[in-house]
Amino acid sequence: MAVTSAQLTSRMRTWALVAALTALMITFGAVLGNTFLWLFAALAVLANVGGYFYSDRIALRLSRAQPLLEADSPRVHATVRELAARAGIPIPRLYVTPGEQPNAFATGRNPQHAALAITEGLLASLPHEHVSGVLVHELAHIRNRDILVSSVAATIAGAISAIANILQLSFLFGDDPEDNPLGLLGSLVALTLAPLAAVLLQLGVSRQREYLADATAARLLGRGSPLADALQTIDQRRAPALAVSPLMAPMYIVNPLAGRQFTTLFSTHPPVSERIRRLRAYDNARTSPPRHAGSSPLESRAETPPIAMVGR
Repeated sequence: MAVTSAQLTSRMRTWALVAALTALMITFGAVLGNTFLWLFAALAVLANVGGYFYSDRIALRLSRAQPLLEADSPRVHATVRELAARAGIPIPRLYVTPGEQPNAFATGRNPQHAALAITEGLLASLPHEHVSGVLVHELAHIRNRDILVSSVAATIAGAISAIANILQLSFLFGDDPEDNPLGLLGSLVALTLAPLAAVLLQLGVSRQREYLADATAARLLGRGSPLADALQTIDQRRAPALAVSPLMAPMYIVNPLAGRQFTTLFSTHPPVSERIRRLRAYDNARTSPPRHAGSSPLESRAETPPIAMVGR
């Protein structure tokens, strides 16, 4: 899939996902009655507005992120400045989150309001070249403008899950089922709502966005090996899992919840082995005769020369 075509597809998926999750909330509100219809409609509007304007703050707060000061990590800041200039985007705000697992995510509604968070484990356990590969992958998400879909999806799906929990508690701890306005219907809604939201999240946040970000990152660096090596290391060091909500997992470069029960329901990440294979194939193609124009993004020649690793 061509980069521009994949970007357009990703944006279309963003609004399709928002519409689907919003419709889901309103539909279940209508099933429960007029009062709940208006309540759920209002919550859908609030979730959409909050997801668009405040998704970065919500994600950073949920991940317990703190600003990464330049005095503490001057090399990372210098690398991000250079990579952002190469990508043609504003320099995102940098944060660090607690956790031994090396990982990272980007959030925000557009490149002008983007934030990039990396874990303490990433800074402590990966060499700088691998860190650069992770950073450029997240900057690629910002450049491709697909950070909005994961940010908005997590916010709306989180709201749906919260509503499901409230309905379930209301049924379990309410009065006699005959006197409970929710009754059995409320219980069925509670049991159905969150898994259905997760399925929509899985369908909306396409695995293609990760392949596209990998391809964009390889082009910006001029080679795929730094990111491929980083992915391999991160995949091997995913224990212990990060203390994050499953709804936030799609935002990370690699699924941070590997090994946890039920995480496959929320999984939107393609296999790490396949991502590494495509990145290696990209590097091999750079030293081989050009392939046919119909080949995948990671199997064509780089459009930009390799970027110098800051501080190396």
